[in-house]
Amino acid sequence: MNDIKYLVRKNILSMIPYSSARDEFTGDDAVFLDANENPYGTLNRYPDPQQKILKKEISNLKGIAESNIFLGNGSDEAIDILFRVFCIPGKDQALTFSPGYGMYRACASVNDVEMITVPLDDNFNIPEGFDFEVTGNVSLKIIIICSPNNPTGNTFPEDRIISIIEKFRGIVIVDEAYNDFSAKQSFLSVLRRYPNLVVLQTFSKAWGLAAARIGMAFAGEEIISLMNKIKQPYNISTINQQAALNALKDKERVHQIISELTEGREELASKLAGVKCVRKVFPSEANFILAEVTDADSVYERLTDKKIIVRNRNAAVKNCLRITVGTPDENKRLIEELQKI
Repeated sequence: MNDIKYLVRKNILSMIPYSSARDEFTGDDAVFLDANENPYGTLNRYPDPQQKILKKEISNLKGIAESNIFLGNGSDEAIDILFRVFCIPGKDQALTFSPGYGMYRACASVNDVEMITVPLDDNFNIPEGFDFEVTGNVSLKIIIICSPNNPTGNTFPEDRIISIIEKFRGIVIVDEAYNDFSAKQSFLSVLRRYPNLVVLQTFSKAWGLAAARIGMAFAGEEIISLMNKIKQPYNISTINQQAALNALKDKERVHQIISELTEGREELASKLAGVKCVRKVFPSEANFILAEVTDADSVYERLTDKKIIVRNRNAAVKNCLRITVGTPDENKRLIEELQKI
């Protein structure tokens, strides 16, 4: 699938994007009287709307051209913008898998897009032959695949995702928020081959910047240009851009933390398996573990009473809790409390 334009909403193709003062002048050493800013202060200037310095550093890190990078206020902004670019409200559809990340459905609802949900198989994988089911639906514009998947923690087979990308005549979003914790290769490696592929990553997880809200979308220049066309002009603050730049200067520390968390994940999984109220621990390639317990609601309440907060996913996966890997002391305290149940 080579022609993206036929997927785009006509009003998006024809719209004239807003041009901010900092879009029109991009230098630094000047007397700025163009944006009605206060001339006094340390945070008085609007941020770079195109995040040029940060994109350059991300480009160097990922080996992806700056023109193929979109930065958003979390990955949620990128998802929302992709709905607005490609889906006609009240007419088009999107598709994702269940159990999965609930924000996909929320974004679809806000944009009046019907969300089709396909159950994963018994091993939490995309069902065999699924790719043949989506080729004839002209109203289906977006498929979202979270791998490693939230809340199950597993990655999906690469060949199954590639088959969907190749056969689907719409946009395929692969959300790799947890890819840093997995040994599997990122889909960035095949980005140039597929003009309908969008890969999402984030600074929130492995980089420890959840409070800074910086999500990354990687795609062909045409999609990135459309996303930039409709984004809010100053969607990432100067403070948050600088937080990401500071983290990128200390990549060795981030790699060490990733190593510690993946080791901690395996140790925690082993200890959870020995707890009486835990029935099953599912394999994970993320920074969390999905565990089936005897009674998720009851165990969740008992832990909450002890000020240990996990995520109750009973509504999505029967009697399952999603447990984030914490510090060694936090993990130890969790196990101690679970052993009392």
